[in-house]
Amino acid sequence: MIMAWNDKQTEKNRCFFQSLIHALRGLKTVVEEERNMRYHLFLGTSAIVLGFICHISKYEWLWLVCAIVLVLMAEMANTAFEVLVDLVTNKTYHPLAKKIKDMSAGMVLLSAFFALFVGMVIFLPKIIHVWFGN
Repeated sequence: MIMAWNDKQTEKNRCFFQSLIHALRGLKTVVEEERNMRYHLFLGTSAIVLGFICHISKYEWLWLVCAIVLVLMAEMANTAFEVLVDLVTNKTYHPLAKKIKDMSAGMVLLSAFFALFVGMVIFLPKIIHVWFGN
């Protein structure tokens, strides 16, 4: 990724709008460049559609959305760690760099397991009810 010549800001943002533009650019970058983020977005969107189909309660919505957002945030943090490690190591192998990348990948895995658990608690009883009745 190459920054534009006019995007070499080194000082703090001067206003909220400027901060918002940079944040949206970061979201756009991670979605465009990270295949796993696109998978997480697809699965999260699928869970939201299933939530509408199953008419889940407001508390189930709260848990579902929190689980989805947690996975997306973990994927973004993982990506940021990977990019930073690559920058610092100049993309050469170092055992500490590997540890950092493995731990940040573990963070995504842990959040995905949590999201799967939340999804099972919310949707499994509803699916069983539809398939097997009362």
